[in-house]
Amino acid sequence: MIRALIIVFSLLTTALQAETMKLAVTTSFHNSGLSDVLLPTIAQDTGLEVQLLVVGTGQALRLGQAGDVDAILVHSRAAEEAFVAEGYGTHRREIMYNDFVLIGPAADPAGIAKAATAAQALSAIAQSESPFVSRGDDSGTHKKELSLWADAGGVPEAAWYKAVGAGMGASLNTAAGLDAYIMSDRASWLNFGNKAGLALLFSGDPVLFNQYAYLPVNPERHPHVKAQAAANLENWLVSPRAEALINGYTIGGETLFTFNATR
Repeated sequence: MIRALIIVFSLLTTALQAETMKLAVTTSFHNSGLSDVLLPTIAQDTGLEVQLLVVGTGQALRLGQAGDVDAILVHSRAAEEAFVAEGYGTHRREIMYNDFVLIGPAADPAGIAKAATAAQALSAIAQSESPFVSRGDDSGTHKKELSLWADAGGVPEAAWYKAVGAGMGASLNTAAGLDAYIMSDRASWLNFGNKAGLALLFSGDPVLFNQYAYLPVNPERHPHVKAQAAANLENWLVSPRAEALINGYTIGGETLFTFNATR
């Protein structure tokens, strides 16, 4: 009985000592499953309990601007650099990358697997008027998709182009249900369970590079944010321990992210 009480007291003491911080992350990062690997080790190594707010990049940046989180982990460089330039973030630290891919019906009615570039692939979808699901949620993935459509001649305004205003997992589910084309980050696609008749059809264009970066919220703008906790998490994210976990995270033998933080 005494031993049990000692164990309970020890656990309560540890819980009380743990520091919590709020981190806004993208739905694509969360859908990849990597957070389930990283968070327990972060807690073990640093004593930090990282509470995730899973949103699109645009919403994550707005949470940072409002001081509702202590840091953000997102993937839209231009928006991130504006966030720092406007004084909402102290700096931008690159952590890891993967790439975007184009998914669609295995039969590939638009023939995008034969395209030489991502813009050509999207042009083929538009010419065939094949169903295409867009996240439509101001996320990093959505921002990239819009830039690719601009290269392909403009964002479609047609019934076959369906903006769903949802996260990566929900959007992939919609595409599976409609047997439609969609752009996804590779990690979310590999970890997606309801692939139905969809297949990865196009990848490899350098324009599809997908960098994730960590941005602490500026305590001069929001004095209440936990700047030291955010710094401790950043130090862990660029550590050899994080590098091993990020590079070692695979599904079906495929690597989902590549660590590229500078120390």
